[in-house]
Amino acid sequence: MTFRNLLVSAVSALALAACAAGPDRIALTPTPDVETGPFLSAEAEVVSPAPLPENWWQLYRDPVLDGLVADALAANTDIRQSVARIARARAALRGAQSDRLPQVGLNASGGYGRTAEAQTPPGQDRDGGQFSIGAEVAYEVDLFGRVSSGVAAARGDVAAARADAEGVRVMVVADTTRAYADAASAAARLRVAQSIVDLLEDSLRLTRVRHQAGYTDGLAVARIESLLKQRAATIPAIEAQRRAALFALATLTGRAPAALPSGIGDRNVPLEITVPLPVGDGTQLLARRPDVRAAEQRALADGARIGVARADLYPRITLGGSVGSRAANVGDLFTGGPLNFLLGPLIDWAFPNREPVHARIDAAEADAAGSLAAFDGTVLNALQEAETALSGYARSLERRRILVEAVEAAEHAARIVRAQNREGLINSLETLDAERTLAEARADLADQDADVSRQQIAVFRALGGGWSGAAESTDELG
Repeated sequence: MTFRNLLVSAVSALALAACAAGPDRIALTPTPDVETGPFLSAEAEVVSPAPLPENWWQLYRDPVLDGLVADALAANTDIRQSVARIARARAALRGAQSDRLPQVGLNASGGYGRTAEAQTPPGQDRDGGQFSIGAEVAYEVDLFGRVSSGVAAARGDVAAARADAEGVRVMVVADTTRAYADAASAAARLRVAQSIVDLLEDSLRLTRVRHQAGYTDGLAVARIESLLKQRAATIPAIEAQRRAALFALATLTGRAPAALPSGIGDRNVPLEITVPLPVGDGTQLLARRPDVRAAEQRALADGARIGVARADLYPRITLGGSVGSRAANVGDLFTGGPLNFLLGPLIDWAFPNREPVHARIDAAEADAAGSLAAFDGTVLNALQEAETALSGYARSLERRRILVEAVEAAEHAARIVRAQNREGLINSLETLDAERTLAEARADLADQDADVSRQQIAVFRALGGGWSGAAESTDELG
């Protein structure tokens, strides 16, 4: 039988065996088993069903913030780590794809030795050199899907790494915006706190004048002075919070605290979006959230690894050949000396002990089941986070509206009390109570303005954020 007939017969027989009992193809497509649509917490006066813009932070219309986000996307250390993980996954993909190509090897050897006397032909020297050179070519025939499943798994790993990197970018953008918003809100709270202190100082001077004139007692002076000190004591704490936010900004943008550009902390008005937030719906959310896409790709990759494990139930067929020359002298290797070659298939099949293979299959199937469960959990968590953030934002705006009304009422009451106090119609304790109420209302409103900013950012983060350039070409996945 010729080599070609031998090869055709072997491959045909194994192909028939594959058709009769080959491994099942793994068709694993994670699909969210939940109803998606408009958000339950999407109140019309608060949010809009319009799609979330990619660069959502630009809705704040703050050039300083735009520059900080650009710096963070370019230099943040967490992003650099995620990019390195993508590079590693791509390298693994190239390694898996290389199994589709023939493997070529070259070998050469040389030595000096003595052969056994019984193996030495008459008239030849037992001592001498032995040199050889050769080349080998091997190609695995992927009849049972080991190579293709391995490539599919590696592609899933790359796609998951890319989605993870997008998730890191979403987090970094949100954290950068949050730190900038915290710094601005802290500056606004400092301004309010200082205005309250100034107001209480004026009230203290007036109360002292009335005390000196005999219209009030020293207790009123002491009480308003105590309230003044209490409010003044809040200023260092707020300043510490402002500086902590600026230091966080430095880290997020890849800088040391001392290297943060001047003017970054100049804003003393809270970040605010006065129009309804564009949030889309649940379907858009699941398509946009990087953690959902990453979980989906991991499930697909683990499903493909079942195919890799099952392929070990069947023979691994390698077509190969080698050619070489052997001679007693190096020069004879290239002058038409003895030439040897070998062509033929290599069949590698672990049989009859199949238990290790079945154990690997069971492990791969368990991994795939776990990945599917993780995908379902990620979907549910994404919907929960979005609904929670939207509800929190709506309630935060509602609380702010009530506090605005409270400040207006407190200011009106304080104006009346001050006028009555100047005319001697009421005592200083009533004035003190009105001043305390106004100070607390203004401080609460300033805190609530900061909370509104944080809730807005939490909504964008829960929705999966967005950034221009997030979509990479799929061509690089092979």
